[in-house]
Formats: sequence, C-alpha cells, structure tokens
Amino acid sequence: MSNRPFPPDDHPALARLPVNYISGAPAGSRLAVHVAGKLDDVRIPLICVHGYYRNMSDFGDFIPQFHRLGERDWPIVLVDLLGRGRSSDRAEPANYTTPNDGDDIASVATALGIEVAVILGQGHGGQVAMALGAGHSSLIAGSVLIDASPIVDTPGLVRARDNMALMGSVRGQQQLMRVAHQVYANAYPGASDAELRELTARTHTVMKNGRVAAYFDNYLLKRLEKIRVEDIFTAQWALFNNLAGAPMMLMRTQLTDQLQRATFERMASLRSDAVQLVIPGQGSPALLSGEDEVGAIVDFVRFVSDGARRSGIVAG
Repeated sequence: MSNRPFPPDDHPALARLPVNYISGAPAGSRLAVHVAGKLDDVRIPLICVHGYYRNMSDFGDFIPQFHRLGERDWPIVLVDLLGRGRSSDRAEPANYTTPNDGDDIASVATALGIEVAVILGQGHGGQVAMALGAGHSSLIAGSVLIDASPIVDTPGLVRARDNMALMGSVRGQQQLMRVAHQVYANAYPGASDAELRELTARTHTVMKNGRVAAYFDNYLLKRLEKIRVEDIFTAQWALFNNLAGAPMMLMRTQLTDQLQRATFERMASLRSDAVQLVIPGQGSPALLSGEDEVGAIVDFVRFVSDGARRSGIVAG
C-alpha cells in the first residue's frame, strides 16, 4: 500500500466538489463520487472519467459551464478511480487495470440507480469507456472520447510518466512550480503562473517537510516504468468497436501528445456518424472551460437523452 496523502475537503481544486463514498471491489475499497444536478428518470446523466493519474478536479470548471450553457440541474457524476484523488488505493497494484476501472464505474452507476448514461472519458478515461462497452454495454447510451483511442501512444505515455515522476522528485513549492512550467508549457502555452499553480495542485501537494507528494498511488507510475519510447503496443480496435452501438463524440486537443492526428482521423472514418471536434490551443487534459467545446458536449448529451426518451429507454 502507498502512503500517499489524500486531498483534504477544503483543498481548493476540490472544495466545490463534495463527495460521498461508494463501496468498490474488492471489499473495503471506497470510490469518491460527486453528483451535480438532479438524477431523475427523464434525463440521461453524464458520467465523467478522468485520465490515468488524475482525478475529478479536471472537471471542476466543466460542471458550472455545462449547467450555464444547458440546464442548471442536469445530472453529472464525477468519480475518482481507485488510487486517485479521494478514493482508496487498490490493495494489489496488479489490479490497476482498465477493465477493473470499468467495473468500478459500473458499480457506481448501479449504486446511484443509473441504468443508462453518457460516458465522457479523457485519456485513460476514454479507454475505461471502451472497457465498459465490453463488459457493461447496456449502461452506455453514448460516449464522448477526449484524447483517447484504442492505440497506446508510447512516447506520450512515457513523457507523462516521466513528468509525473519529476514533479514528485523535487522539494518545495518553488521547485515544484519550476518543474510545472516545464511539464505544462507545451500543453498550455501562455498559461499564467496562477493557472499553472492550479493545474499542479490538482495532482500534487507540498508537505510540511517540503516533500512533494502526489494525490495518486505511486504504483500507477511503477506499472509503467518498463515501457520505452520505442515500444509498440497492439492496437485494440475491437475495444473501440465495443462502442459501436451508441452515439459517439470524438474530441482531440490540438496540442496533445496522447492521441496522434492520424489515429483520430481513423477513428472518425470508422465512426463517420460521430460528432468531431478539435479543441484549439491546448493539450491534455482538456481544460473543458470554453463555450465551444462544452456547448458541443451539452448538445450531444441532449441529443442522446432525447433519443433515449423517444425510444422508451428513459421515461418522459
């Protein structure tokens, strides 16, 4: 088990996202869940799943923007996957797998009485959505994949791993911010010091002794330590095809190193019916604060919900 810190309830990145806890698998694990808006039998809820080492704070700006552009109480569910944020760690590091994360999302939906949902996944969260398509296809009314694909982009994965390891190796706020400028410079050109500090605080904190600690289980990085830039993983197009039975939205940030343009274009060609959008001027994770991208997601979720209501999947 790791001895990582857990974000306090008044942590600035999470203070507006109070959580309840739902039991996960195995017994004893706890998933932190935030529900915004009102769950009902009329509207399809949106379940948001964060990236590999990240947590629900990546959606902190998204929720108020979604509610401002759509309906103020539309149901949105955020989850910290096990080993991240305020959720407990997995007892066995080998159990940090995408299918297990998918099973946990399905458990959250069951606990909340959600029978169908739109699944929005960033990076690893998009792969979790694909895993849900394999094991829990009846849950998925639609999917939004952001910088996610069935192909592992090894250079991007290695850079993310090394960047997170570097951030955790320094001491003190000043050194942490110096590294943060290096880590986020390419993804968010022109970001202010305050914006970089907020991004950094989503995943790392400076302890009283000056040590920098991560809000995720370090075993998540250890599982990636043997991967090299030149490694090539088998493309999992069958996993992508698990989402074929429901509407899809494909999004890519312009500056991402997690999803190559050619891969995005192939995904779009395989799903010519999918809504497609490129978010300009930023990388991964998408900030999801702009009216264009959030408005497009609002329209997509409404479209899916209206279609489900017409087909009788939800009441109303």
